[in-house]
Amino acid sequence: MLTQSTEMYQEVLQVAENLYRQNPDWVTFFREVLGIDGAIRKSFAGFEELTLFEQSDEFDSIQKMLVKLREKRTSTDPEAEPTRVITVRLPKSMHEYLRTEAHDLRTSMNKLCISKLLQVIGEDKIPNERSATNGNSSPAPANPVPALASTLQTATFTQPSLGQLLPPQQQQAPSPFKPSQPRF
Repeated sequence: MLTQSTEMYQEVLQVAENLYRQNPDWVTFFREVLGIDGAIRKSFAGFEELTLFEQSDEFDSIQKMLVKLREKRTSTDPEAEPTRVITVRLPKSMHEYLRTEAHDLRTSMNKLCISKLLQVIGEDKIPNERSATNGNSSPAPANPVPALASTLQTATFTQPSLGQLLPPQQQQAPSPFKPSQPRF
C-alpha cells in the first residue's frame, strides 16, 4: 500500500513538473494541479488520502513551484481566468497585524493573504461547529461568525456587557444585522 501511495505521489508530482516546464501563469498551474478538477483532487478523492498527500515532500515541491510562478509578473492575457473578490471580516487588531506583516515582507496585503490561503491547514486548526458547545449542553449556533463579527465591532473591553454578566443559559447571541440594515 505504501508503495502504491508513493507511486501516486510521484505521478502527481510528474504532472505538476511537466506543466511547470511549460511556464504557465500561476493561476493556470493552480487550476490544473491544485484546483477542484486538478490532478491532485483527481488522484486523491478521499479527504484522508488528500490530507496525507498534503503532508508529503511531493506536495511541498508543488507548493514551491506555485510560489516561483507567482513571483513572475501577472498575465495581461485577456483570456486569463477572471478574478473574484471575497470580503472577510476580521478584528481590527488582526487587520493591523496583516498590514504590518505585508509591509515587513515588502509585499501587498493581497499577495500575503493569497499566500496564506494557499497554505494547507489541518482540520484541527479549523473550529468545528458541529461538535462545539457553549459550555453547557446546548449546541453551538449554526453560524457564529456573523454574531462574532457584530460583537467585535461593537464591543468595548473596559466594562463587561450585560451579556457577560448573565449566566450562559440566559445569554442571547447578538443579531448579525444592524437595526437599519435590511435583511435579505
